[in-house]
Amino acid sequence: MELREKILSSYVAFEDSVNINSDLHEIRTKALQNFEKLGFPTKKLEAWKYTSLNSILKEDYSIFPDRDASVEFADVKKYFIHEIDSYKIVFVDGKYSSFLSTTTHDGKDVCLLSAAFSKEKYRPIVEKYFNKIAKQDNLTSLNTAFATEGAFIHIPKNVEVEKPIQIINFTTGKEHATMLQPRNLIVVEQNAHVQIIERHQNLNDNAVLTNAVTEIYTDTHATVDYYKIQNDNNDASLVDNTYIEQQKESTCSVHTFSFGGNITRNNLNFYQKGEHINSILKGITIIEGKQHVDHHTLVNHIEPNCESHQDYKGIYANRSTGVFNGKVIVEKEAQKTNAYQQNNNVLISDKATINAKPQLEIFADDVKCSHGCTIGQLDDQALFYMQQRGIPKKEAKALLMYAFANTVLESVKIPQVKKRITKLIANKLGVNIGFEL
Repeated sequence: MELREKILSSYVAFEDSVNINSDLHEIRTKALQNFEKLGFPTKKLEAWKYTSLNSILKEDYSIFPDRDASVEFADVKKYFIHEIDSYKIVFVDGKYSSFLSTTTHDGKDVCLLSAAFSKEKYRPIVEKYFNKIAKQDNLTSLNTAFATEGAFIHIPKNVEVEKPIQIINFTTGKEHATMLQPRNLIVVEQNAHVQIIERHQNLNDNAVLTNAVTEIYTDTHATVDYYKIQNDNNDASLVDNTYIEQQKESTCSVHTFSFGGNITRNNLNFYQKGEHINSILKGITIIEGKQHVDHHTLVNHIEPNCESHQDYKGIYANRSTGVFNGKVIVEKEAQKTNAYQQNNNVLISDKATINAKPQLEIFADDVKCSHGCTIGQLDDQALFYMQQRGIPKKEAKALLMYAFANTVLESVKIPQVKKRITKLIANKLGVNIGFEL
């Protein structure tokens, strides 16, 4: 049975197994009907022109993995940013792990989406925000139809969360192949501030397909710093759909670090619904082998006097493939917009591939908008200069690539995250350099 048919035939049993109110039932049913109509995306769609899911859709995925899975902290400690005190929302094979988690309701809610669905006190928030900005496309609809668990983060107005929040999804690989549908809802109210770190990690060599959806609402004068660490093994694939709505004078930054995994697709969508908004999208991709990473971004400037800054760096080795498809839309009313988009790539193998498509759609006449893309190799003259001064060739290449990525790293606001990413880059490049960026 093909995966699409397996999913559709499993829906009735799924709905019978969950406690769900009538409003959510209607949302789920419409979402399933939309997925049934659209199916999985193919390369015939312009947005998926350079990314095919065919190879990973052939697996016989378990849609409802074993719920008795557990892991020991010692076995997964290295995947946490454990150098800092933080709240933690941890899932193992899609099920909440209270043993590994540290949640709170003390002046803010850092807890579970299932709790928000089931408890009356959260009902107004769910009704107001859940599934309101997520696109009704194929994979987002699939997630909406089956999502039961994920992170629920509600930061009331004027609250600055004193420590970062880590959202981590582990897969044990006890099933031959596992499909997960985590769903996160994050609401940051007026003048609030939060930092969030997200990671997906397969602990086995069995195939995993994660179809994640995150909705983030950033209210007036609020600040959200979001860090995605993607360093999974080569049997794990991820489709990460993130939707962000910003109100006036808010700032939201998303840093995406893509180092591992089989196929990784990042759909990152910003909607600016107020004046004096700042949206920041930055990423570093370093992949090898036959890995494939696709960054698909959208910033929709709707109101005047706003800014957006995109800066994505990619380093590609062996037969790896990178995709950058970034779109900036400036509506007619969005005068005085300042939008910057840059994508720079280094190919360190003749067989590596990058497909870049920066796009601007501007309907206003008083704006400052720029976009650019470069594809090249390391500077031979700089490499020769460093070797002449006693730096081995391998280390010299690594130093040049560190410098290449530094414009992204320098904007990371959590020192321990910056240190961890620096270490991951060094490991990816196979060197040990005695400094931190």
